[in-house]
Amino acid sequence: MSKINLFIYRNLLEDELFMQILAFIEKYENDAPIEELQDDFKELFASLAEFGEHYGMHGHLVNCYIAYLLATGENVFSKGCEIVGVRKSTVFELAELDFEELKRILDFKWWEVPGKIGLPCNYYSSLLLNFQNMGEESKVFNHRIRDRICELAVAIEKAEYSHYALGETVRFYMEFGVGEFGLNKAFRIVHPEGQEARLEPVSATEHVYFSELIGYERQKKMLRDNTESFLAGGPANNCLLYGDAGTGKSSSVKALLNEYYDRGLRMIEVYKHQFRDLPMVISAVKNRNYKFIIFMDDLSFEEFEIEYKYLKAVIEGGLEKKPDNVLIYATSNRRHLIREKWSDKNEQEDDLHRTDTVQEKQSLVARFGVQIYYGRPEPKEFKTIVKELAKEAGIDMPEEELLLAANRWELNHGGLSGRCARQFIQDLQGKRFLECMQSQESEPFDEPEQTEEY
Repeated sequence: MSKINLFIYRNLLEDELFMQILAFIEKYENDAPIEELQDDFKELFASLAEFGEHYGMHGHLVNCYIAYLLATGENVFSKGCEIVGVRKSTVFELAELDFEELKRILDFKWWEVPGKIGLPCNYYSSLLLNFQNMGEESKVFNHRIRDRICELAVAIEKAEYSHYALGETVRFYMEFGVGEFGLNKAFRIVHPEGQEARLEPVSATEHVYFSELIGYERQKKMLRDNTESFLAGGPANNCLLYGDAGTGKSSSVKALLNEYYDRGLRMIEVYKHQFRDLPMVISAVKNRNYKFIIFMDDLSFEEFEIEYKYLKAVIEGGLEKKPDNVLIYATSNRRHLIREKWSDKNEQEDDLHRTDTVQEKQSLVARFGVQIYYGRPEPKEFKTIVKELAKEAGIDMPEEELLLAANRWELNHGGLSGRCARQFIQDLQGKRFLECMQSQESEPFDEPEQTEEY
């Protein structure tokens, strides 16, 4: 294969495994010595198999790898296509030229290689073209993204012409996006010592859905309405979910991510000691075609903690305008996020500007335009939560017995709350599981009947 020329996707030429694929094809087409081709093919196959196992891929390994590079490679074309689609332009024409080059690799007859270089044809061909990983799950992507990358590999291989392969790739960008922001739901800030802060994907997010959160219908509607307006490009406010512990504040925010991910919602978890890194976060996401919620869980400050000043400047008050694709959602057990004490009143008598001091402490919470209260459920509501969770868990137990046990549990585990109800149901499930295990162990082992031999 002659030298490949890429314009938009030139980052592929910096990828070691991609260049290994090109080098093998070139040697093969130029009739390199058989021994050299055998060694290179085995090395290439081992690298591809390692990739396939790590990412949970299945199918044609070479094409899966190319599809993976297309799905994760951020460039001016792929970022322009994500979510909003493609427009005819010079960049699009250059992408078409790139796909003419890539089609030469996709059309390479890998199935005939092992036989022609003296390797077991059926063995290597079947493993290369129909790879099956040991585990069903990817160590990097969720299964939905992994499967879609494998489907993209099949689609670009079967595409008769290069522009059809390009169309399949654009369709992928519109549905899933590109790069880390496209292929992951959630992110966290990592700041290694001596290095710059950066965003890191959260590979395993909690699968929480609104249908599982029983009660609090008014609160959930307020949260969803604000978020849906945000996703549609309309006006939306920062949200503060406050109230009693264990009432589903954090779970409600997590449910947003699972419900609206396919509409371009992404979430970044930030802790208060990381507020200095917020300008980096906003700079990284402000020009992307996604909507980002910066999630601050269990937010509150003691008097001596001044990190809230960074947050105030980011939300409202700094020179740089907060991007339209960023909102801040926080949860707290306090409505007034900065702790206030009765002794503060005595100190205020010596404060020449007492009103200013009070305003300083209340100005942070005022920056959250939507404030939603989650209170402890009433006994009747708690019983409803317990019954619904038991039904979902498949626990068959007389209602009176179930509720009596739930009341005993909540008296010793923090009182009435959705979290307490869920922990009670999990405890029941655990006991049932152990009983089942013990009953299986106690069953007598039936030896096979002995038959006479003649």
